[in-house]
Amino acid sequence: MNPKDLREIKNITISGRIGSGATTLAVKLSEVLGWEILEGGQIMRRINKEVGADIIETNKRPDHFDLEYEEMVKKILKEEKNRIIQSHLAGFDAKGIEGVYKILVVCEDEKGNDKKDIRIDRLVNRDKISVDEAKNEVIEREKRNLDKWRRLYAQDDKDWIYWKKDYYDLIINTYNHNAEEALKIVLKEIGLS
Repeated sequence: MNPKDLREIKNITISGRIGSGATTLAVKLSEVLGWEILEGGQIMRRINKEVGADIIETNKRPDHFDLEYEEMVKKILKEEKNRIIQSHLAGFDAKGIEGVYKILVVCEDEKGNDKKDIRIDRLVNRDKISVDEAKNEVIEREKRNLDKWRRLYAQDDKDWIYWKKDYYDLIINTYNHNAEEALKIVLKEIGLS
């Protein structure tokens, strides 16, 4: 999908690895468009808390929570309008659904290498946690999420990743674009600048 007019877009998904800047972009875009936002991270944090697990303990969250959440996302994308869904799997969930503009936020150098150190630093600053806690969240949480989601959604394909660029209509790199520049790129792509 390569819209030149926002009227072609029913909903927008924004996905990205932990600390990539996806949530920041989703919030800013929601403010500009006046569209309601659904932040997957907030929902999963709440669910993890309810089952007595911290955010990293993906394995303690029963599978049915993940399956029900992703089905809810698909239902919203099919049946509702003017929603921004920000979650790791939102773009993957949106495959084949008409009118969904899928954005991936990455933090990669010019060779396409993930800048994990920058993502960790962003968590330290955003969440006011130690570097060790941020490293654990970025590395361990991402690994546990992938293990679980590969099992649930990718038939245990050890190479499957939700940040596969083929799933998305627009890729924004926050390694070389700050939050305001990222927003401007999206607005230009959807014909609002």
